[in-house]
Amino acid sequence: MEEVDVEPAITNIPAASHSKHLGFAWGPGDILVYETLYKTIGSTGSGCAFIHEVRKDEDIYSPILRKLFNESHHIFVGLQTIREDLPSKNKKSQFVSISKNYRSVIRACMEELQQVAVSTKDAQVAMQYGNQVSILLAVELIWNLCEVLFIDAAPAGSLLLHLLDWVRLHKADVDEKARDVLQSESPAEHHDYWDVVVSYVLQGRLEEARQMLVKQATLHPAARNMYKLMDTLLSKMPFYNPGGTQTLTEFDVKWRHWHEEVDRCLQDSSFASNQHLELICKILVGDEDTLLTQKELLSTWYHFLVTRLLFCHPTVKPTEIHYYAQSCLSMFLDSRSVPEPLDSILLAAFEFDIHQVIKDCSIALNNWWFVSHLTDLLDHCKLLQSHNLHFGSNLREFLLLEYASGLFTHHSLWQLAVDYFDNCPEFGRVYLELQIERVPLDTERKALKVLRVCEQRQMSEQVRSICKIMAMRALRNNRLGSALSWSIRAKDAAFATLISERFLQDYCAKGTFSDLDLIDNLGPAMLLSDRLTFLGKYREFHKLYGEKSFREAAKLLLSLMTAKIAPRSFWMTLLTDALPLLEQKEVIFSADQTYELMFCLEELTSSMNTTAPTRDKPMQEEDLELTKVELLRLALARNLAMAIVKEGTVET
Repeated sequence: MEEVDVEPAITNIPAASHSKHLGFAWGPGDILVYETLYKTIGSTGSGCAFIHEVRKDEDIYSPILRKLFNESHHIFVGLQTIREDLPSKNKKSQFVSISKNYRSVIRACMEELQQVAVSTKDAQVAMQYGNQVSILLAVELIWNLCEVLFIDAAPAGSLLLHLLDWVRLHKADVDEKARDVLQSESPAEHHDYWDVVVSYVLQGRLEEARQMLVKQATLHPAARNMYKLMDTLLSKMPFYNPGGTQTLTEFDVKWRHWHEEVDRCLQDSSFASNQHLELICKILVGDEDTLLTQKELLSTWYHFLVTRLLFCHPTVKPTEIHYYAQSCLSMFLDSRSVPEPLDSILLAAFEFDIHQVIKDCSIALNNWWFVSHLTDLLDHCKLLQSHNLHFGSNLREFLLLEYASGLFTHHSLWQLAVDYFDNCPEFGRVYLELQIERVPLDTERKALKVLRVCEQRQMSEQVRSICKIMAMRALRNNRLGSALSWSIRAKDAAFATLISERFLQDYCAKGTFSDLDLIDNLGPAMLLSDRLTFLGKYREFHKLYGEKSFREAAKLLLSLMTAKIAPRSFWMTLLTDALPLLEQKEVIFSADQTYELMFCLEELTSSMNTTAPTRDKPMQEEDLELTKVELLRLALARNLAMAIVKEGTVET
């Protein structure tokens, strides 16, 4: 469960003598605290228990952050398709590309949140979006560093170049200052001019620093030689080129020569007459005390770290960087200051302690999105194989399960969670089966979506459960066609029988069938239950009769009774349906068929006679039934005579 973001308010828990207790309910989306009341002996007081929502994960309800969840889902699914048998060199470039895709999604959401925070007039909303921007800034900072150290795994030489890009990306305020300076009437005299120049140098952006210094040199012709010397030192500073022919050793020699040249200029007091140029020279030589005087421009210990490496240890190896990181953190922070959670996370990254990074992020951040996606990517890079959890699931799967469970509390994001569960081989299916049953089936459209998910994964129990729920709901709303359709999907014979009975009752009452399209297209589904079979066949009889296929209709009608498919309670209706066929000018029923109809009528009337008379049935209904029986006997006798005559004539 996520940590509570803020310190909870102090809650006074009543003593047991007051008969009050607190209970807690934990879930993926929130934590509930509820008060329970117990009556003591002789107590007459009454009260109601209150439920308090202590914390709710609001991120999944933010429309902008939903874009983050949706976009990252596509990247996640694509990552799972990378083939295991690809050469590791090819896979590494793909993993780096995927990592950058994740970061671009974070940055896009961050920029959109920033725009909304600035444009909104609601101070509370602005603060909420501002907090989310701060969180995403930290997330992107950590992810970028993990990309450099773990995924790209840059070697000595290249490592510093990547770290410089990392710092420049996350320390963009210098560009805003530079824009203000350059847009002023006299840039060289702007109050932020030297801050911009020094910031450029601290970030290793020496070409831009040189361009700014040209403006100052133009303003002070007398000091032109001094500015020219500084320009030469800046232009000569070597940077390692990973794609070049120069080896790391050759670069190191060249860098040392340059460093010695800068140191000589400092010793010669070449810039003593200009405090700003002397400051830059001290920075170039890597003077730690001078760097620490620029805390305001550096703003963070990790910027200090990268600047110190740039001017003191440009060929630092990945295995050595944690020593410098620890010392820079200690030097930069005040002795009384306690490192922030972000500082601890970055330090753990520099120490190459991946599991500590994930653990600290899980505690510090307000949802599982970051740790689950980063861990998944690191696991694909084969960096987490040795770490299994004692309760059976590996770290990747545990975090993905937690993240996906949180998504299932949202009315639409649950659909994304399905793919996360699908890619958790050990417990994913179990979680999906439990969570899918909790999705509220608000509409038939949503039910069909949930059903499709279950059917695609052969989750037969969940399919039956969903169909039964929807069938029952449709039946309560008297939507028989929908209810029958759902019961057929559930393969629930008992429920299909019940609904078929309702169809037949409706027919008896109204004389017509509702939902003809469904009944006409039952196909093999009618075999689900005897009653459904009868319903389908009885409707087929009506179609044949309507098409004037009287002989086929008569044959089908007789078979429904003789094969005992029709319920006994419906025989009188079937025999009544036979009357128009018996009264046709042309003989429809043969003598044998007529005998069978007569037998069915007698069997029905004998059972009616043996049944005790019911007081509920009005006298008029009984008279009507007796009239029907007499009419049927008369029609059957007439038809039998005609059939015998016809068949006798044919035989002779």
